[in-house]
Amino acid sequence: MAGRFVPRTTAVPRQEPVAADVSAPALTRIWTPPGPVDLRLVLSPLRRGPADPAYRALPDGTHWRATRTPAGPGTLRVSASADRQVSAAAWGPGAQWLLDGLPALLGADDVPEDFRPRHRLLALTQHSRPGLRLLRTGLVMESLIPSILEQKVTTDEAYRAWRLLLRTYGTPAPGPSDAAFGSHGLYVMPDARTWSLIPSWEWHRAGVDAKRSATILRAVRVARRMEEAAAMELTAAMERLQLIPGIGPWTAAETLQRSNGAADAVTVGDLHLPGIVGHALAGDRNADDEEMLALLAPYEGQRHRATRLIMLSGRTPSRRAPKMTPRDIARL
Repeated sequence: MAGRFVPRTTAVPRQEPVAADVSAPALTRIWTPPGPVDLRLVLSPLRRGPADPAYRALPDGTHWRATRTPAGPGTLRVSASADRQVSAAAWGPGAQWLLDGLPALLGADDVPEDFRPRHRLLALTQHSRPGLRLLRTGLVMESLIPSILEQKVTTDEAYRAWRLLLRTYGTPAPGPSDAAFGSHGLYVMPDARTWSLIPSWEWHRAGVDAKRSATILRAVRVARRMEEAAAMELTAAMERLQLIPGIGPWTAAETLQRSNGAADAVTVGDLHLPGIVGHALAGDRNADDEEMLALLAPYEGQRHRATRLIMLSGRTPSRRAPKMTPRDIARL
């Protein structure tokens, strides 16, 4: 029949699970930070939900991270001793890159002493959390993609999408992660080409709507240009990321807080943050973005740190409305 449309059914093959090479030797490093470092507080922004395939925090205080570095996939294991020494081991092609970046990852470039709290709440929280430092991964795409997935949906929806996509299209992390975690080992996120080849029905199965998947596809096509933002000043980095349609101030800030350790990357456009900041600093749970920025103005240059301290203070307004109901678009 002339002009008949035949749907395209080819798709990127799923990554076949392979056993981790438990015999591969690890590269190791011992680092003594310049001040207190609370690994849980510092590294927690990297975890996308309790079952994140790329990050695990174990009850013994050990933290595992799988990521795609410029040198290739790598797995990092980090723990701290009572004498403040940090022990790290890394596996895979990206092992040396991860160990070289360990100090920056754990906030060595951060200067908490620059923060001068003008509110009693922030002063008390800073005093009670001396190990809080702002991490810097030096990697943009690993934070940009999950931040896009978190746009306009509940965190549960976003975490589920991240989990499904990594376990389907990611690669098993190098090193002994399978031995450490059993059948649910760590996964390294897909490379840019693999992201670009994920078919529309797989995005749908993961609960990702066309707007968010299209934004990710636009970003991965220029992944190298996106990664350059990790070495830029905050204003230039924000502008670089927002050149991609679908990436606004919220997504750019959430990304650069992690990739660049940007102490002033305040999250604008968040559903809850203005009310949390308004409640903590002025007793106004109905504050909007403009009012939040006015309250944070005394902390110019350190506004992200101020919001982290507010979130850690525990002084958040009680919930007044039912939690947003997740949308299961995979059932549509």
